[in-house]
Amino acid sequence: MNATTAEQASAPVTEDALRSVLAGERPSSPGPVLTSLTFGWRALLKIKHVPEQLVDVTMFPIMFTLMFTYLFGGALAGSTQEYLQFLLPGILVQANVMITMNTGITLNTDIQKGVFDRFRALPVWRPSPLVGALLGDVMRYSIGSAIVITLGLVLGFRPEGGAVGVVLSVVLLLVFSFCLSWLWTMLSLILRTPNSVAGVSMMVMFPLTFVSNIFVDPKTMPGWLQAVVEVNPITHLATVVRGLMHGSVPAGEIGWVLVSSALLVAVFGPITMVLYRNKK
Repeated sequence: MNATTAEQASAPVTEDALRSVLAGERPSSPGPVLTSLTFGWRALLKIKHVPEQLVDVTMFPIMFTLMFTYLFGGALAGSTQEYLQFLLPGILVQANVMITMNTGITLNTDIQKGVFDRFRALPVWRPSPLVGALLGDVMRYSIGSAIVITLGLVLGFRPEGGAVGVVLSVVLLLVFSFCLSWLWTMLSLILRTPNSVAGVSMMVMFPLTFVSNIFVDPKTMPGWLQAVVEVNPITHLATVVRGLMHGSVPAGEIGWVLVSSALLVAVFGPITMVLYRNKK
């Protein structure tokens, strides 16, 4: 530090100088969209620095597709290629809805580390950290979808609905997955540890995904089990994705999925925000 700098640092701050600084135009506060997108970018940066987060997005769908196609395809459908046409849309659904569990685990980890206490103290739209984390996970769902579809095409999957049907089915699946993530976000604010969130999530998701029409046609099941499968929301989602990919548009089923998605947000969204606001 030279003499001039030292003199400037030791000079008293005058009232006029303070007024000139305070009279300057303040920057506008960031809006909800900008702050949510910022936290969404944070979620993507975490994937960049911790790429092992993508293990569930990449390895599990590949393993399930290969195992069920080549271990059970011949027995269930008489041909692995024929079974692949039925199985792949279901695997796409299973991969995405299972990935949603990571949302709650990641949020709970941030809570345990004290990161979310800092977020709540920031002068931003209160739900921004939660919405941003969910938006960041949409990219993970997109990656998982791309991997499953690419693998299916390599193995011989041929969607009769063409590219349009595939894109529409993925979009609808992303919407449902985003809405389902609010359930795990709520759990992350109730349960104490990430392991607890993971355990409860698995207890919910395994029955929902396996007691459905993802792997087999429900017509082969006992009557009482068919009734359970028919009311399973994953069954309706898999029916829509399978139909769009193979060229049919089940309008009633699409409406059912959209309504169930809206209900998920309407029920678990407000509960999540109350828990987030009162979290200590």
